Amino acid sequence: MGFFDILVRLGLAMDRYETFVEDGTVYVGSDDGPLEVAPLEDIVAAAGGPAWTITYSEAEKERYAGMDTSDEGLVVDVVDMLHAMTHSQRFVDTLAAHPTEVPADDTISPRAGLFVGKLLENLEHGVA
Repeated sequence: MGFFDILVRLGLAMDRYETFVEDGTVYVGSDDGPLEVAPLEDIVAAAGGPAWTITYSEAEKERYAGMDTSDEGLVVDVVDMLHAMTHSQRFVDTLAAHPTEVPADDTISPRAGLFVGKLLENLEHGVA
């Protein structure tokens, strides 16, 4: 029996919900079935494009002198990162509460904006 199995038996493991793309639309799994987020092209555009280059500012390098920056310059595929993301029940519930309609003065919906925020956080800091 693995560590995760023990956590499940003790009731300490939390469900995680996967991200997937179907017919060009991003979805997040939920207990009620797939939760539509937004078109993939809108998510990728809001994240700055299909590729993310890992960079560190001089200030970061100076402040955290012991930080491993050997990955600087590596390019991460945004869609690959999106597929690697999993979400807690709390995040899925919050995502579901956000509207999918795009406001007149914006380019993406509030639901897509919340998702893109988490995607950008994962691109900057690694998948959580």
